[in-house]
Amino acid sequence: MPKLVFIRHGQSEWNLKNLFTGWVDVNLSEQGVQEATEAGKKLKEAGIEFDQAYTSVLTRAIKTLHIALEESDQLWIPETKTWRLNERHYGALQGQNKKEAAEKFGEEQVHTWRRSYDVLPPLLKSDDEGSALNERRYANLDPHVVPGGENLKVTLERVMPFWEDHIAPDLLAGKNVIIAAHGNSLRALTKYLEGISDDDIINLEMATGQPVVYDLDDKLNVINKEKL
Repeated sequence: MPKLVFIRHGQSEWNLKNLFTGWVDVNLSEQGVQEATEAGKKLKEAGIEFDQAYTSVLTRAIKTLHIALEESDQLWIPETKTWRLNERHYGALQGQNKKEAAEKFGEEQVHTWRRSYDVLPPLLKSDDEGSALNERRYANLDPHVVPGGENLKVTLERVMPFWEDHIAPDLLAGKNVIIAAHGNSLRALTKYLEGISDDDIINLEMATGQPVVYDLDDKLNVINKEKL
């Protein structure tokens, strides 16, 4: 019976400043480092041993994974990084203060952009300064798959091919898997795993730095879910 563990990265410097982050690569705050450390200690206390780790290509998730694995004496396990586990891309909202955006566009509109399942935020164009197409880490991707903005629906569609090709096969082989990623990429996977409706997923919150442990059967149905 394989175990699957999700950890949303610890608090980031932009979480602390209340900024839309998305694909912008920011570091963990001091609190975020502590949250990742505590996550690793909880995993060690729970005696959970992993065979494979997955994370995004963003620093805050990578560092959370490394800190948690080091604290649980498992830094040596195989690790794969992929852009498909990145945070949802917030488009032209990235870098904006959430409160100021609400004052500019209206609270209801910003809430819709943030929490709805299928409404896109204002998009970045490919030639905009903040476009991911300008970053070396995405240089090997087909430009057509690099988003200018995403909602949760699009994020799920982006995450699922990696789940099907890599994560699910590991679990079906009986491996215990840890995924350190982001609020929305993990919400997307949670929606899929738990069969949460489009309407209900907007109410799901992922706490920073908190391990979520799933016990799965041999068909990857959820048998048990526990938050450490």
